[in-house]
Amino acid sequence: MRIGLLTEGGYPYVSGDARLWCDRLVHGLAQHEFDVYALSRSQHQEDEGWIPLPRNVRRVRTAPLWMAEDDEVALGRRARRRFTECFGELAAVLCGAPGASPGGASGAAGGISGSASSATGGAPTSEADRFANALYGLAELAREEGGLTGALRSEAAVRTLERACRAPGAHRTAREARVPDLLTVATHLERALRPLSLDWYEDDGLGAVDLCHAASGGTAALPGLLARHFTGVPLMVTEYGVRLRTHYLTAPDAPPAVRSLLAALQGRLAAEAYRQAEVVTAGNTHARRWQERCGAEREKLRTVYPGMNARPFAEVGESPDCVDPDTLVWVGRVEPAKDLVSLLHAFAEVRKQSPRTRLRIVGTPAGPEGAAYLGHCRTLAAQLFPDEAEGPHAAGDNPVSFEETGGPELPALADAYASGAVTVLSSVVEGFPVGLVEAMLCGRATVSTDVGAVVEVIGGTGLVVPPRNPRALAEACVALLRDPERRARLGAAARARALELFTVEQNIEAFHGIYLEIVSRAPVRRALLDGAGEPLPFAIPAEAHVSVRWTAASPDLAARGGPGWAASRPVRATTPLPAPEGAR
Repeated sequence: MRIGLLTEGGYPYVSGDARLWCDRLVHGLAQHEFDVYALSRSQHQEDEGWIPLPRNVRRVRTAPLWMAEDDEVALGRRARRRFTECFGELAAVLCGAPGASPGGASGAAGGISGSASSATGGAPTSEADRFANALYGLAELAREEGGLTGALRSEAAVRTLERACRAPGAHRTAREARVPDLLTVATHLERALRPLSLDWYEDDGLGAVDLCHAASGGTAALPGLLARHFTGVPLMVTEYGVRLRTHYLTAPDAPPAVRSLLAALQGRLAAEAYRQAEVVTAGNTHARRWQERCGAEREKLRTVYPGMNARPFAEVGESPDCVDPDTLVWVGRVEPAKDLVSLLHAFAEVRKQSPRTRLRIVGTPAGPEGAAYLGHCRTLAAQLFPDEAEGPHAAGDNPVSFEETGGPELPALADAYASGAVTVLSSVVEGFPVGLVEAMLCGRATVSTDVGAVVEVIGGTGLVVPPRNPRALAEACVALLRDPERRARLGAAARARALELFTVEQNIEAFHGIYLEIVSRAPVRRALLDGAGEPLPFAIPAEAHVSVRWTAASPDLAARGGPGWAASRPVRATTPLPAPEGAR
């Protein structure tokens, strides 16, 4: 089959989010073809280029989200009125204001697939339908006029947004929006709605794929929504980090009006993607609960864990003996969310009970903030263990070491886990704990804080303590350091669980099954015609998705009562096959 893979700031860019799992998915499903539609986030990301692409990636189409060229589309009077009605209705939904008049957005986008309406007047029955009508109304206008970039960046759009914020019934935070807030929200709206103006939705684009797979929620799913609206292509959405949750975590200092309106946009866009998608997958139960709260129907939800490559950790996992049974190991990105400060205080408690214990912190700073945090942690370690850090060889005498993977003394990531008896995770914020799974693949006993999907991943094969609690973290570490038999049992159980649930092979097999399930339910959208221009019934038989060509059998075989068709040389699975003569 042919998959349209939709990404935002991700695959195939070298520095893209979710790049790794998308690359493994495309390589693992070599029997299928992929068309990649990528939205880039910055000039730097585009300058870095793409990762090497396999042969089954047929083409890549990209569009920037970090800049917008003026489309030079001059809307006529009627088009301007439609734009004001649709954009005004969309803004009204975000502000919590009452709906527009019957001649508004619902009329402009009439006939929208999947929209519910009341028995009288065709007015939307819910805010979800109002948002959908406005969104698809803007999409249809963009398709007819050649783009809406200029209209979305115009002063008229800002004034329309201001009217929605000042309308009776709007939320208090929206009514309090000042002019700078309105300009900021309008800029974000234009960026989020930029896919409306792309030319990706014709029969030579997303209309030619069998399935759209959005590799994240938010703006990445918008091209899939439009492909479904215009051409009926089924949509699937995968989220390893829920976009709305990410918005709450990354914009804490924005003014209340900006946060409220942008959160409403992300929430409405997520709800519409969940409503129109055939299947919605989450990377863990934690993300799945967020999806349900954002409106996803439970029967559509599937949990597909991220696939980890187990091969680099196989040697360590099969030989679980550690280099130093008195060493604790922490591995990850150095940033405040990892709470290394609590880990260092916990280690000070561990040293009081086990003076020979050492701590290895292995990781790379995450940007300038991470570098500053690493410096703070180094200073704290020197303060907590001043007597042991004195002398001409202070760095070697300190029981805490800070290292990076790939250095001369640490050639591989697996060696970091192999160097210690217990792996520790001290985070206060965590999505899917990749480092924890790596430790499990190495057969290591773990002590973790109860955040994100940690408990789901551990599944009883490690110790879990409350976050920001150094004393509890220290007690759990000491308990495992003093009990080697328990460490061995937990490590073996952790490795077995990781190999069963969190490998690349499991991930690829799950997505392959979902693809087949969705396509099997999707109707054939492209009608094939005969020489006279008439529709050709049975033109795409069930064998079209089998990677062999079916040919007529020999007359002798048919005379003996054998099948009328036989397999010959392999061909592409998407090659249109001729129908049997009887079917014509």
